[in-house]
Amino acid sequence: MQAKDFVLLSAVITLVYGTGCTNNNAAPTTAGTRVDTSKMPPVETKKPNSKYKPAFNGQTRIGSVKTVTPFKVDKIAEKLGNPWAVIPLPDGRLLITIKSGSMQIHDASGALVKKITGFPAVDAGGQGGMLDVALDPGFSKNKTIYWSYAEKYGSGNLMAVAKGQLNEAAAKIDNPIVIFRATPALSSGLHFGSRLVFDKGGNLFVSTGERSILEGRAQAQLLNSGLGKIFKITKDGKPAPGNPFLNKGNTMPEIYAYGIRNAQSLDIHPATGELWEAEFGPRGGDELNIIKSGKNYGWPVITYGIEYGGDEIGGAIQQKNGMEQPIYYWDPVLSPGGMAFYSGAAIPEWKNNLFISGLSSQHIARLVIVNNKVAGEERLLADKNERFRDVAYYNGMLYAVTDNGKLYRISKK
Repeated sequence: MQAKDFVLLSAVITLVYGTGCTNNNAAPTTAGTRVDTSKMPPVETKKPNSKYKPAFNGQTRIGSVKTVTPFKVDKIAEKLGNPWAVIPLPDGRLLITIKSGSMQIHDASGALVKKITGFPAVDAGGQGGMLDVALDPGFSKNKTIYWSYAEKYGSGNLMAVAKGQLNEAAAKIDNPIVIFRATPALSSGLHFGSRLVFDKGGNLFVSTGERSILEGRAQAQLLNSGLGKIFKITKDGKPAPGNPFLNKGNTMPEIYAYGIRNAQSLDIHPATGELWEAEFGPRGGDELNIIKSGKNYGWPVITYGIEYGGDEIGGAIQQKNGMEQPIYYWDPVLSPGGMAFYSGAAIPEWKNNLFISGLSSQHIARLVIVNNKVAGEERLLADKNERFRDVAYYNGMLYAVTDNGKLYRISKK
């Protein structure tokens, strides 16, 4: 930011946090001082569902921040069907998954380029269907993509991961093959997860839910079940080297972390390389976590939420030895869809901020992160009255898709 901006913004410095810093741990404001966001009212004003107390200050309802760099929001496409995920291709075009079982390529202006078909059949009932998509690190040469989806399996269904080559000229996927299944299959249309993200070593993180029903909920704590987990697998679907439960009896070696309810958000922090995750709580208690190898994230033993009918869950406890606390939680809920870190500098105060798409909350949450804690929260696009399913970053811009079939671009004016 130029010197004249420091002077012009000094009067409103309490509205700005963490501008344009290359290290999110430093997080200076434009005046080089820190903002006490506790003096700013939280964005959440509604009564919480429970009377539970946070484990530490700032774990929920942090003070608000406000973006001061002018930005614009453009609706660049609509009537997409029922989109679930959006990711940028290397050339800036967008690849969008459609819940019914296909994908679409759109150009940077939002125009439809190709509809891609030929995928294995999806179970599109309830929260199922075509879910997330990720590009192989060598995509520019091998055209390989990976996708997660709800699959009918045996007498039930489950979340599966497949891969194949994107044949844009023929508008289809070549050589599709399933590489991983989150067993066991259950009869449920809920809580499939899932998100996909590659680490710098070329291994794939995969999130899945616990299928919502009580039979699956209990399995979030079981290491021989693939329900309610974060997996780390190779490009062929094998357990990634170094996984915490390799060569241990009666465990799934693909498991990286467990005790997850329903995670539809994953991304890697651009400065620290850590894996961040957001998941749906029940009635209250949506969580933001940093996912560590072998750690137990507590569901359904500890939670800041209650049952949808109002009853307490389990022992109504929020802390237990051996179980991780969320970095942040929401009550009432955010209903987190996809997430993306903003790694550019086009909008300086967004550098290394985390953006999470909100479904029932109908906004995109901007979170300022300092020392692995949430230091400020802002609500974006709340005026659109849309359920935001996913958000992606590319070249200084954010792209978001909604359940109503719209595609938005957020960029600096």
